[in-house]
Amino acid sequence: MALFLSEADVQELLPMERALESVEASLLQQHRGTAVNRSRERILLPHASLHYMAAALPEEGMLGMKIYTVSREVLRFLVLLYDSENGELLAMLEADHLGRLRTGAASGVATKYMSRPEAGRVGLIGSGRQARMQLEAVSCVRRLEAAKVFSRDETRRREFCRQMSEGLQIAVEPAADAETAARFGDIVVTATTSREPVLRGEWLRPGTHVNAIGANMLNRRELEDETLVRASVIAVDSIEQAREEAGDLVSGLAARPDGWGTVVELREIVSGATSGRNAKDDVTVFKSSGIALWDVAAAGYVYRAALQSSKGSRLACWGE
Repeated sequence: MALFLSEADVQELLPMERALESVEASLLQQHRGTAVNRSRERILLPHASLHYMAAALPEEGMLGMKIYTVSREVLRFLVLLYDSENGELLAMLEADHLGRLRTGAASGVATKYMSRPEAGRVGLIGSGRQARMQLEAVSCVRRLEAAKVFSRDETRRREFCRQMSEGLQIAVEPAADAETAARFGDIVVTATTSREPVLRGEWLRPGTHVNAIGANMLNRRELEDETLVRASVIAVDSIEQAREEAGDLVSGLAARPDGWGTVVELREIVSGATSGRNAKDDVTVFKSSGIALWDVAAAGYVYRAALQSSKGSRLACWGE
């Protein structure tokens, strides 16, 4: 019988360190050509939308799909996990926390391979649903000294800083504006829903690494063109998917003579096939749209952990 795993189960069973390992392992399988990833599809209606994406990790015996709905009131996320040998449904997972965790983990992996080893200060733009996991993931791969955070809501910004200071045991302070946060960071993270750029290239000090994770639709942008012009390395999770929904790149790469020609996938950097940084003073960018491969990898870890710890509820399935 298949397992149903709730948000509470996922939060208990998937620490950030294991999410980082799962995402990195999936990227290596992707590089070896054994993993399969399918880009997101969307059905957009006036009051709600449906989004779905699928992937397979045959080396781990898993394939699956993330499917979610978005409305004005709420977002609802599910991952369906199947056995890649016989097609049996293994688990159904509530996947709001899982999605934020795997997105943070991907930025953590990118930071591990693309930022300077001594990078210790983070400038974070955004303090919403994704921002917490972004900062936590980066703290797992770099010895952080401090962070500065800007978001439009001052009350939420200050509360976010208080909570993250306590959780990470570093100084996380509110910034007066996005420029202050960006100029502070050796690592700069944008985690917003903005339709207009929130990060200007001129704010970035030499050697800065940028994780841009908030804009995954063509009508949204977080990065000004100059950020991309300055970048010596631009990595994405999937070039195919980025061409379809990364507004930052679809609009901004027109300012570079080489356009998409030098954009690489993160799997190439993690595998060592290409470098994530060529010189200490390089500006590097990871543009994340979020791919199903990470969802299946993280869900697979949660499923195996649930079996070992007898977590989750049993679901009756067809043919059982």
